[in-house]
Amino acid sequence: MLNILQRIVQEVYTATNLDEALAISVRRIKEYMAVDACSVLIADPQDGQYVLMATDGLNPSSVGKVRLGRGEGLVGLVAERREPISVENAAEHPRYRYFPETGEERYHAFLGVPIIYYRRVLGVLIVHQRQRRRFSKDEEALLVTIAAQLAGAINDGDSSGGISRLMGEQMLSTNVIQGMPAAPGIAIGTVILPSPFVTLATVPDRSIQDVDQEEAAFRAAIAAVREELCLSSQRMEAFLPAEALAIFNVCVMLLESDNLLTDSVRRIRAGNWAPAALRDTISDYARLFERMEDSYLRARAEDIRSIGQRILVRLQANAQQSVRQYAERCILVGEEIGAALLVEVPVEQLAGIVCTRGSVLSHTAILARALGIPAVMGVGDLPIGRLEGAAVAVDGYQGQVFLRPTPSIRREFQRLISAEKELAAGLETLRQLPAETLDGVTVPLYANSGLLSDIRASLECGAEGIGLYRTEFTFMLYESFPSEDEQHQIYRQVLEAFAPKPVIMRTLDVGGDKSLPYFPVAEDNALLGWRGIRVCLDHPEIFLTQLRAMLRADVDFHNLRLLFPMISSPAEVDQARFLLERAYCELRQEGFGVMQPPLGIVLEVPAAIYQVASLARRVDFFSIGTNDLTQYLLAVNRNNARVATLWDSLHPAVIRAVYEAVQEGQRCAKSVSVCGEMAGDPLTVILLLGMGIDSLSMVSPSLSRVKWVIRSFSQSDAHQLLNEALGMEDPRDVRALLNEALQQVGLGALVRNGK
Repeated sequence: MLNILQRIVQEVYTATNLDEALAISVRRIKEYMAVDACSVLIADPQDGQYVLMATDGLNPSSVGKVRLGRGEGLVGLVAERREPISVENAAEHPRYRYFPETGEERYHAFLGVPIIYYRRVLGVLIVHQRQRRRFSKDEEALLVTIAAQLAGAINDGDSSGGISRLMGEQMLSTNVIQGMPAAPGIAIGTVILPSPFVTLATVPDRSIQDVDQEEAAFRAAIAAVREELCLSSQRMEAFLPAEALAIFNVCVMLLESDNLLTDSVRRIRAGNWAPAALRDTISDYARLFERMEDSYLRARAEDIRSIGQRILVRLQANAQQSVRQYAERCILVGEEIGAALLVEVPVEQLAGIVCTRGSVLSHTAILARALGIPAVMGVGDLPIGRLEGAAVAVDGYQGQVFLRPTPSIRREFQRLISAEKELAAGLETLRQLPAETLDGVTVPLYANSGLLSDIRASLECGAEGIGLYRTEFTFMLYESFPSEDEQHQIYRQVLEAFAPKPVIMRTLDVGGDKSLPYFPVAEDNALLGWRGIRVCLDHPEIFLTQLRAMLRADVDFHNLRLLFPMISSPAEVDQARFLLERAYCELRQEGFGVMQPPLGIVLEVPAAIYQVASLARRVDFFSIGTNDLTQYLLAVNRNNARVATLWDSLHPAVIRAVYEAVQEGQRCAKSVSVCGEMAGDPLTVILLLGMGIDSLSMVSPSLSRVKWVIRSFSQSDAHQLLNEALGMEDPRDVRALLNEALQQVGLGALVRNGK
């Protein structure tokens, strides 16, 4: 079975188009299962009907013409039940639907299995047999396994030319793509791809004005790469054996191939620019080699792609001097967009960012929030190379992306953008007002920050201090660990900007999904591994340097508060306090007038929630990190697209855990704040208000929205809503309850579409 699967999947992934990929599938399945017919029906994203897309055994002229509505026929039954259906004689089944144009009357036995990806039925895979018989469990298992692999190929294949690209273009033209909300906001614009392009797969199609000039540039790039390889071969002769040097010779021979040159030139003369012509030519040749029986020749496909990549780099290097034109409203789309690529787009024209990879804590997300533009991360595989110039709508609140939005979606987004502007203007009047409930309870609102560029925005939004300063961002901006003096200068600027308002600085929190390029940590399960305080305690030389820098920066202001992350036991607090005391004593001996700042810990590990009383004897305050707490309670890696939709801060278990932490902390006479995403969400703020939270910290754009919610409710009313939510079992019910509460007090403008 594994051998059969490997062959089928390999051929599917190297198909040039959707028709070919599905044709390969049905042909191979029919051959390997020894059945009389095999067919694939794919769900049409426009109307939900299942369309016959490929067959080997039925009448080929019926392909594309036979359509079944959802729930119609045996195909509909398979999709409806989401499980295999096997019958001895299809025509006798009550759900049978006959299509004379297919010639299916010749067949009796039927086995159909759903093609499912992330709970979504993409289609149905069917085999037929002339004689009446029941398919065996082994045959059923094989077809189910093939269908699962086919679903993966449709969605996760190579975006440069496989089945996923073509199927993706059909689906993405109308369906919303779900990613992770990384920076709030709403935008509509035109897709722009970062340049230079990282891989051939991300190269877009572009028309050209001067064909001769484009051809000359391509020929020059070929010649330059050929010369580079020849020189490399000569340079390595003294170090490599003959068989290894042969790799260089093979590459040179490929570059000297007339076909590689002429096929690319033909595409250029047809009107496509050189990088895209190269992309398609390399793709064709690589697939050709991958289909060869000889294993050595199959391996040459990788050499061809490598050569193509070198030519692409040369083409881009030669084109650096050309001035790129940008649309008035650009949506930058890429796999992972670094800072150097992001700043190429004029800030006034950059409307949004979409990344197929990355997390809410990536450099891109950080910069997007600092720039105040919406960003969505982790949308998964997209046909990136085919998207440049396409219209796109981005919802940074919900993490949703609409490619090629319909006129109705465009109108709705324009309405939302206008509402955003009106809302922003209205919220501006709240900036100087206190965050006070209708029954007189004041809840201080702080800003989350990590970059010096955030300071001004935080002050302008009326933040009463910094509730979470992520010091790891400082470390990310350096190429090695910053020195004590370098850290001291940055921390001092932050403390000075907010003095005498409090600034809560979290000590270095790396590991998990936050890594430093000069301090890589490779782990099988990084989110449950070496991160946060664990790294700091294992590297006291790094930790002490940071603590000294923080204490020195606070000498003139005395508004520093320290926060230790990822605490899971009182022993860790004791060890961290010991190092803090050591740093304090060293600085006092050196003549610095440092003071011991108030000390807190982040409650984000579930174990800490049940040790609040013990921890309270060691610290001055608590800050609940709801992002990681939710992740650990629900066993959901938020950066994993397969399960990201299960991450929900309104899950009853999360609400109860946060409430318990607040109650226990206050019983111990310690202040408790929230610094995770719950603090900036108008819905969850109602619950936190009902819990009696002492303060909230969030990204600065959310401050006015949260203040509006607080000023629209009494704490007693919020507590009543909290009690109702605690009695619910489904996050959707909690969300509906809170949405309705916002609507009733006239805050409908803050209500976003729920999950």
